[in-house]
Amino acid sequence: MRIDLHTHSSVSDGTDSPRELVLAAKEAGLDVVAITDHDTTAGWEPAAQALPEGLTLVRGMEMSCEGRGEDGRPVPVHLLAYLFDPEHPGFAEERRRLRTEREGRIRAMAERMAADGLPIDLEALSAAAGPSIGRPHLARALIDAGVVATVDEAFRGPLATASPYYVHKRDTPLGDAVRLVTEAGGVAVVAHARARTRGRLLDLDHVRELAPLGIGGLEVDHADHSAEDAAVLRRLADELRLPVTGSSDYHGINKSIPLGAHTTAPDQFDELLSKATGAQVITG
Repeated sequence: MRIDLHTHSSVSDGTDSPRELVLAAKEAGLDVVAITDHDTTAGWEPAAQALPEGLTLVRGMEMSCEGRGEDGRPVPVHLLAYLFDPEHPGFAEERRRLRTEREGRIRAMAERMAADGLPIDLEALSAAAGPSIGRPHLARALIDAGVVATVDEAFRGPLATASPYYVHKRDTPLGDAVRLVTEAGGVAVVAHARARTRGRLLDLDHVRELAPLGIGGLEVDHADHSAEDAAVLRRLADELRLPVTGSSDYHGINKSIPLGAHTTAPDQFDELLSKATGAQVITG
């Protein structure tokens, strides 16, 4: 079986619609694909409706969190949440808050850019972006305006944390996020925890502190992990007796990584499924 547990559609910062995503997953030879858009479940239903025969869909989400960095200071970290009950009141409210934070942040960044003469049309951007607007949508707008040539260039320049246009957003504390996902019957997996190219790293002791809160696994095999860092995470997962996942973190043409670039072993997938009580997988 080929299992990819981390992909994004145009509902957040990918370029494939949910329908296109599941069809592309089938074409790529996947048996299982997870849709994990940022801070939203809006892609679940259209993905399920378009699910081709023989493909299993895992409904999930990637959650914007704040952890403790190796230097003791706060650091952004992403949490993959699988098969949770989307109607769980506490978790639903936190997702609404995160989306509001996203919208306010992008509006403030776009206004700063426009005030500086960059050709950003905020209303057009908001209309095109959907329910989970983020910096990648600003990146595409900058490409369309001819300001930068690629998404990577945008993130190294006008969208970088050191840029005068950058605006901070208030993400969910990592421990609170794990608790909310678990209370909603889902499985919480820390995403790309050793992605050095993204900046400062999450303190692995913070991951250890998540064990009593119900952390469900670690994403290990990922394009942003070196072989050495993947081995570090695998040893940590063994220590904590957690399953490990592998995934593409597919974003369509916004990133060069194809579907199925990294995959999850079937036995590890089965272990994740055994922990979920909020929702079930859907098979076409």
